Amino acid sequence: MGTRKKGLEFAKHITEIITKATGFERHLEKVQITGGGDGICTAEFKVGPEHLNRGGGLHGGYTATLVDMITTYALMSKPCHPGVSVDISVSYLKGAREGDDVVIEANTIRAGRTLAFIDCILKHKKDNSVIAKGSHTKYVNFE
Repeated sequence: MGTRKKGLEFAKHITEIITKATGFERHLEKVQITGGGDGICTAEFKVGPEHLNRGGGLHGGYTATLVDMITTYALMSKPCHPGVSVDISVSYLKGAREGDDVVIEANTIRAGRTLAFIDCILKHKKDNSVIAKGSHTKYVNFE
């Protein structure tokens, strides 16, 4: 029960950050944070026309942005302050189209003294098929 409450509090906090954003983070305004805490963040969104490339599929740049931001939120739930990205990679495995519901799960694998390693997966909500897998290495500060 305590973990669930922590997850809901975390989700509310991150949602507040997104909704008050005036910079790049505002591109996540349609992403709903569904849970998190202790190095994890989960989210969902429905693919809209603003998320599409010219071919009508989920834009690779938007997918990379989701990996970047959701992994950072996962890391924010640890007792550290995320800094700059050191490395980020995304493998695109399956497409998504307008109207598709997408689930995003990010998990902090390790947060050391100066670097943190976070994995992320984007899946179709309907059948759990994997759309993309990402990994993110970030500089961290524990002050």
